[in-house]
Amino acid sequence: MHRLLVALLAALDAVIAAVGGVAVVLAPLTLLWVVGFGADADWATLWPASGAIWQLGHLVPLQVTLPAEYVNIAGIDPTAASFTLSLAPLALAAFTALFAARSGRRAAQAGAPVTGALSGIVIFTAITAVIALTTANGLATVELWQAIVFPALVFGAPSVVAAIVEAWRLEERGAIARLRSRIEHGLWGRLPALLVRGTAMAMTGLVGLAAVVAGVAVLLRGGEIVALFEAAHVDVAGVIVLALAQLAYLPTLIVWALSFVAGPGFALGAGTAVSPAGTQLGVLPGIPVLGVVPESSTTWLLLLALLPVGVGVLTGWMLRSRLAAMPDAARDHDGGLVFRLVLSVSLAVVTGALTALLAVFASGSIGPGRLSQLGPDPGALALVVGIEVLVGSAILLLLPRRAGDDGSVEIDASGPILRPVATDSGLDAWQRLAAERPFAQPERPIPTTDSWQAPPPEPRTPPPTVDAPPPPPAEPGDTDATEPIPGIERGGASEDDENDERRSRPSID
Repeated sequence: MHRLLVALLAALDAVIAAVGGVAVVLAPLTLLWVVGFGADADWATLWPASGAIWQLGHLVPLQVTLPAEYVNIAGIDPTAASFTLSLAPLALAAFTALFAARSGRRAAQAGAPVTGALSGIVIFTAITAVIALTTANGLATVELWQAIVFPALVFGAPSVVAAIVEAWRLEERGAIARLRSRIEHGLWGRLPALLVRGTAMAMTGLVGLAAVVAGVAVLLRGGEIVALFEAAHVDVAGVIVLALAQLAYLPTLIVWALSFVAGPGFALGAGTAVSPAGTQLGVLPGIPVLGVVPESSTTWLLLLALLPVGVGVLTGWMLRSRLAAMPDAARDHDGGLVFRLVLSVSLAVVTGALTALLAVFASGSIGPGRLSQLGPDPGALALVVGIEVLVGSAILLLLPRRAGDDGSVEIDASGPILRPVATDSGLDAWQRLAAERPFAQPERPIPTTDSWQAPPPEPRTPPPTVDAPPPPPAEPGDTDATEPIPGIERGGASEDDENDERRSRPSID
């Protein structure tokens, strides 16, 4: 595909990602403005509010300063009138990241990964700058460089990673192909590809596991969530806005569930902890979704830590299946054991680092004072998840290989190297059967594919031909000699000949 067309398509993806994300925020806010404020709505504040929420969803912290009139009416402590709002609704960032990865992958498939990635990043950064410059307001202020750089990174990083991975897989020429040809030599050259594949498997399993646990918690504690909705005393528009806002924070809650399952848990304020080992809570804000947080915990919940270990076991089994096709990695005396050990440790380190990154994204502040610390601890989560994945993956990756796992024979390093014997088929199987269970007549040889041949066909001789006697010459004047007689076939015997034959036969009397 032409590079200009690739650049245009990547730019279109960037526009859809940016405008679509803003529209997702702008649509419910417009509904709230129409239903809640009616004709007295201040439409000039709708766009700045939408832009601020979109920036918060792309990891940009907001510095909120409440108006003095509102502080006096609500009776809020003036020292709490200004605070940082940094807990991001990660659904907006996930939407942008998915579009970015799709754009980078398509550019690599078109043969121009660099052009597509750069075009998309430039266009998205330009749109981000426009949003940052046009949504400035006194209620929620942002640092200009953060409002431009952070959303650009949310789009740019997945786009570049997806383009590199797809180009590594497909490209046959170019810089990435040359780098791949230099790296992928011998046993250790296969380590990067296996590490990327294993990390993707582990992260997918961990996130899916956390999503299932979060869903089960919502089902089990649905009554508390409904009670908090009723306690809010909001109308239909308010219920819709609250539901959409909590849906935007759903990925954030999944990361919290991952930290809870792994063991470290998460905090809902300064000095609080929610973990399987124990729960210590203070006064929580009346957000309905926080009804899933249990007031107390039991030691049986510590068994949830076995689930990430199970994810590591599953990842190790999948990698072991991949290693089955690599004979160098199957022999311990040729460095295969060291290779599998390094792979398992690398998998644990990278998976722990990625979970720590997710914990950073899912942590932040939602208010002043003790509400300034919410979310899991990145360091503790990375350490625990890394250990759990290491234990699970090492169970299978370092387990001694059995004969027949991959068609090869596992032998000791001091013994001779045995090669797999090809299985015979056809008539050769009869030879093995005869050797194990001899027939009653051993003198009869068993035909094989090498010695057995079909008997040659017998030559066929054509039957001898008998020349028929020539017909008697026709007498002159007999014009009807060659004409057929009615009722008698041509060439048949006449009646006189039959009478002569009867007279010549001897009589039996």
